[in-house]
Amino acid sequence: QVQLVESGGGLVQTGGSLRLSCAASGRTLSNYDMAWFRQAPGKEREFVAGMRATTGATVYADSMKDRFTISADRAKMTIYLQMNSMKPEDTAVYYCGAGGGFGIASMRNYNLWGQGTQVTVSS
Repeated sequence: QVQLVESGGGLVQTGGSLRLSCAASGRTLSNYDMAWFRQAPGKEREFVAGMRATTGATVYADSMKDRFTISADRAKMTIYLQMNSMKPEDTAVYYCGAGGGFGIASMRNYNLWGQGTQVTVSS
């Protein structure tokens, strides 16, 4: 069973950058689609970025594709989310997920989740 642990969240000013990490333990990530989702207070969890296990292809939510970058070091069993030019509306708990078999932007695709890491962007 894969376990996921996110880190790297914190407080950043508008325009600043953060890099989130999601470390996996238990099994290799090589067969899993991986993604980042986020959930702001009072809102549903939303897709941020994902990476296909089979091709390494990346997909981004439209509002984030020019500012965020997902990457993976599968040897280290870790995925990353580099966030630049951050905005107050990026404030949320960020979760990484692992799974496969469905659309990469769908929560249904992910059956393993980390505990989340809080990101707060001050204006």
